Amino acid sequence: MVCLGNICRSPLAEGIFRKQIETRGLDWKVDSAGTGDWHSGESPDPRSIQVARHQGLDISNQRARQIRSHDLSTFDFIFAMDKANYRNILELVKQPDQCDRVHLFLEFARSEDALEVPDPYWNDNGFHEVYHMLDQACQHVIDRILNQKS
Repeated sequence: MVCLGNICRSPLAEGIFRKQIETRGLDWKVDSAGTGDWHSGESPDPRSIQVARHQGLDISNQRARQIRSHDLSTFDFIFAMDKANYRNILELVKQPDQCDRVHLFLEFARSEDALEVPDPYWNDNGFHEVYHMLDQACQHVIDRILNQKS
């Protein structure tokens, strides 16, 4: 799960995805990162922590990190929250097959409403909307991955 600073959208996506795979009994590795490094080591934005907590998730122990080129080999899927981050991730590609691992999160989820998860950083009210958008998308992404494996 990748957004810009790894403090708003991607920590929420990581927490939601992790809870949903645990509920389904799946043993998958999930992580999040940002394309920028200026928040490295920091906790998620307090508003992300608050909206997650309101939904029964604790993401307060997550720490921001910057995506690295080796992540493109470590993970089967790299999900970008928006087109700008998608392009930034593709700049890290070192092998052609790594491009196939990078996806826009909502596009992969086949969301009909939007292709980008809006950055709620500048809009306090946007965190709840983003949470619900990610929650629905995570369900669809898990279903799609499971269907690809069967």
